[in-house]
Amino acid sequence: MNTIETYLSKYPLIVLDGAFGTELARRGFDTNDELWSAKALFEKPELVEAVHRDYYEAGADVSTSASYQATVEGFEKKGFSREQARELIVRSVRLVQQARDKFWAQQAKRQGRPRPLAAASVGPYGAYLADGSEYRGDYHVSRAELADFHAERLDILVGAEPDILACETLPLLDEALAILDDLHRYTDAGAWISFSCKDAEHTCSGDKIADCARVLDRESQVAAIGVNCTAPQYVADLIKKIREHTAKPVVVYPNTGETYDAVTKTWHGSPTPYHDFVRQWYEAGARLIGGCCRTTPDDIRGIAALRRSLQAR
Repeated sequence: MNTIETYLSKYPLIVLDGAFGTELARRGFDTNDELWSAKALFEKPELVEAVHRDYYEAGADVSTSASYQATVEGFEKKGFSREQARELIVRSVRLVQQARDKFWAQQAKRQGRPRPLAAASVGPYGAYLADGSEYRGDYHVSRAELADFHAERLDILVGAEPDILACETLPLLDEALAILDDLHRYTDAGAWISFSCKDAEHTCSGDKIADCARVLDRESQVAAIGVNCTAPQYVADLIKKIREHTAKPVVVYPNTGETYDAVTKTWHGSPTPYHDFVRQWYEAGARLIGGCCRTTPDDIRGIAALRRSLQAR
């Protein structure tokens, strides 16, 4: 069953959540670590659940697990056993599921909304490297090596039974295809594929986004195709190029336009007013819209307000 397709048959827009690591840091949690937001899975799991809950409260139809930078290898570097590492990755999905279920148990919250989804984040190889290479795509590894890297975590995440996989911030088409090589073993699992892009036409590695859409269009397990952690000013054009080559829904959750320093793990520059772009993305054809780095629950409230106005028509 294509969950995204089912939702969009009833609602004009699916509202995604916003930044996770940013929100943890805003609440006083130190994410300056190779594990980034995944560090909170063992240091502050109650905060992880609280952030998910707050995004649902803000109007998100989907919140995504804190597994973006969570890998067995990464946890082992921190001294965890392999089994403990696997349990932490499962915990990332359980926390978002628990937050969703507690939110949905409040009957008054249900009016005019679908039952929210719990997504599992599948971050790129570059996130494991923790050197910012998800914004460059200069991995120098083969598609087969990428498939080997993703295989175990994908197996763990699928086993935790999220509603959908969020394969995100992928800088190159080969990595998307490597993940799909693994995903083909789980025929009932669906995913959205979302690329990081350096301009209005290319992924961070230089692949044309039009080519990515054309290749992924024939993959039945891909429920949506799009971009994330990309500067807002490029997104409308990227949506248009994707839509020229696929009828699949387009998913977008850009950052706020600031520049990331992978050495200091800090963001620099001035944020772009997010609300200025959201309707533009919808009108360009995006049907799943949220936020990535530096966005907040307030930004998600704005997107949810757009969804309500569309429903009222």
